Amino acid sequence: MDSITQSVSYDRRGRVAVLLVDNPPVNALSQHVRQGLDEGIARAADDEQVDAVVIACAGRTFIAGADITEFGKPPQQPGLREVLDHIEACPKPVVAAIFGTALGGGHEVALCCHYRIAVPSAKLGLPEVKLGLLPGAGGTQRLPRVVGVKKALEMVTSGNPISAGEAHRHGLVDQIVEEDPGDGLVDAAVSFAEKAVAEGRPLVKIRDRDEKLAEARQNPQIFDEFRRKIARKTRGFEAPEANIRCIEAAVSLPFDEGMTREGELFAELMQGEQSKAQRYYFFAEREAAKIPDVPKDTPRREIASCGIVGAGTMGGGIAMNFANAGIPVIIVERDQEALDRGLGVVRKNYDRTASKGRISAEDVEQRMGLFSPTTDYQRLADCDIVVEAVFEDMELKKEVFGQLDAIVKQGAILATNTSALDVDEIAASTDRPADVIGLHFFSPANVMRLLEMVRGAETAKDVIATCMDLSKRIGKIAVLVGVCRGFVGNRMLFMRRIEANRLILEGATPWQVDRVIYDFGFPMGPFAMSDLAGLDIGWKRETSSSSTIREVLCERGRLGQKSGSGYYVYDRETRAAAPDPEVEELIEEFSAKEGIERREVSDQEILERCLYPMVNEGAKILEEGIAIRASDIDVVWVNGYGWPVYRGGPMFWADGIGLGEVAQKIRHYAEKLGGDHWQLSPLLERLSSEGKTFTGR
Repeated sequence: MDSITQSVSYDRRGRVAVLLVDNPPVNALSQHVRQGLDEGIARAADDEQVDAVVIACAGRTFIAGADITEFGKPPQQPGLREVLDHIEACPKPVVAAIFGTALGGGHEVALCCHYRIAVPSAKLGLPEVKLGLLPGAGGTQRLPRVVGVKKALEMVTSGNPISAGEAHRHGLVDQIVEEDPGDGLVDAAVSFAEKAVAEGRPLVKIRDRDEKLAEARQNPQIFDEFRRKIARKTRGFEAPEANIRCIEAAVSLPFDEGMTREGELFAELMQGEQSKAQRYYFFAEREAAKIPDVPKDTPRREIASCGIVGAGTMGGGIAMNFANAGIPVIIVERDQEALDRGLGVVRKNYDRTASKGRISAEDVEQRMGLFSPTTDYQRLADCDIVVEAVFEDMELKKEVFGQLDAIVKQGAILATNTSALDVDEIAASTDRPADVIGLHFFSPANVMRLLEMVRGAETAKDVIATCMDLSKRIGKIAVLVGVCRGFVGNRMLFMRRIEANRLILEGATPWQVDRVIYDFGFPMGPFAMSDLAGLDIGWKRETSSSSTIREVLCERGRLGQKSGSGYYVYDRETRAAAPDPEVEELIEEFSAKEGIERREVSDQEILERCLYPMVNEGAKILEEGIAIRASDIDVVWVNGYGWPVYRGGPMFWADGIGLGEVAQKIRHYAEKLGGDHWQLSPLLERLSSEGKTFTGR
């Protein structure tokens, strides 16, 4: 075996050349990989003792995409398009041997081979849309020619890979071969290549195929129908539309012109703010898993069983995460009725998922079988981790932890799901504060990806390391934060809530505020969100004093969606929200009583007053060491609160505006409005004066 470059080697098996890519960990298409493939194809083409070529990979996957560390840097030759043209133009059959994942540029490599074989577990896809991009080396032009326009549209706009079996059904893979832990796939690819030569099979160039474009040419409205279908999911994103336009070009233009169109749109996206934000977020999410003072080799505690205290909405949802990962769950409630109600909701959730085809009926029963419901705390004694999910009341939580301390075995992790309370105070109710950690799941806990992991003053490093690993195991993105009221996410959310409530007293309406926040890219505005959660959370009639709009609404029985009215009024059948003149009148009366003169409020002022205090609070969080990095704050907000990923997160977004401008606006509102949340963060002040940023953009 000869090395062509540091990552690509050349070997001959009989009369078949094997180009082997070995660029750990995922065989990304770095410059030396591209060069090796290019030189290897040229060598095989000139080698009289070679009749065919196999492109294979070492390690745990086929080529899993571009080397995104090269993005934004001067291009290094050879470019991927040039390499792929040479592969496709090779005068000898080229076979791709696919295992693991063939994604992005790796998928485009496979598309340029004349044949593709794969093991059953392989996955193929074009995920560029998730980075705000489109496949830039012919993926949008070749894919519809082999799988058809409808399937190609689904793949490029979702970015989700398909299985080898599905790829085979659509003609993307020519043959499925048996899994083999050794060299079996390469052997199978060599045999396939030898057979192709022996049978005189043609060199199938996808670029020359157009039979699967015929349907869309006869029915061009297929594109607008597809746009309508995905409109809600892709609202605000630029890349899905650009991908659709590329597929349209594949249908309406000759191949080379379609390639030109793809290149133009790729360049536009690459230079655009959305892709920069999405690429930044890609790295931010991975960086969040790195804890500077917790070494990689920190010992982990075994987690083979889990206990949950509380079978309500949060407890049941949290328990589902563990069951989904195959971890047995003992779930405790105060009485059998509450247990039955909670487990009933869990089963309904699983049944709903099964009805959508995402899991099987057997999966439902298998997961439900992992639940052991009980009213006896003693059953938690041998659990490796216990998560408390009772009401957000400090005294109640301390009582629960006192009980757990006396019952649960030494070495177990004791976790609280508090969303705002002092984890250190909770830990102090035990004799083992080093074993206590905050695991703030977001509702619905079985769906939301964020896990805000709260490190107490005495939380042990092995507890942190164990919980970081556990978060991946149960499908969560964990961000380690420190102890303060509201931690990172809710502490910043409090600032937005203060200003949103002020704005409606000064002249904005709840629906205007919600529209501005929705148009920015959030799934809903603060008042719609309050209605969804329930306005009576934390409200008690006996202590209500009509001191806020929310209290007045609750006193009138307007508790949000569940009561049919809150800030909005809701259709009884569709639950569609509509502005309510009664609420507008109520707010006007409240403003007059408070002596507030109402005025017209601009959308820009709403945006600044809702979001700039969040950025300011984020800076204070960084100063205090509550968050490790500005990017961690962004990960919290993208995953837990619906901040649009195409804006990167609040700290990245502020950097893009310019911290000087943000600081100036905060000073302006501090003078005009007052309030601690408008007091400029010293960190923000310093960074703005030095022309620096939070995230290094």
